[in-house]
Amino acid sequence: MKKRLTGDQEFQIMKLVLDKFLWIGTLIMVLGLWVMFTGKLLDGVAFMSIGAIVLVLFLIIIVKEYEIVK
Repeated sequence: MKKRLTGDQEFQIMKLVLDKFLWIGTLIMVLGLWVMFTGKLLDGVAFMSIGAIVLVLFLIIIVKEYEIVK
């Protein structure tokens, strides 16, 4: 039999996974900034764009998975 997770347990696991997406996106953007400072402007912009895409995916996952109530 499979075990069922409570809502809180599911939220904690999802939070750990999404935290990794946030760190990966941030690190990619920092790498892009460093590449831009070392003189390769277009390569740095490419890294920054990829990091931004990862962070947008992070946002889409959060909005899809959890209801955001105003």
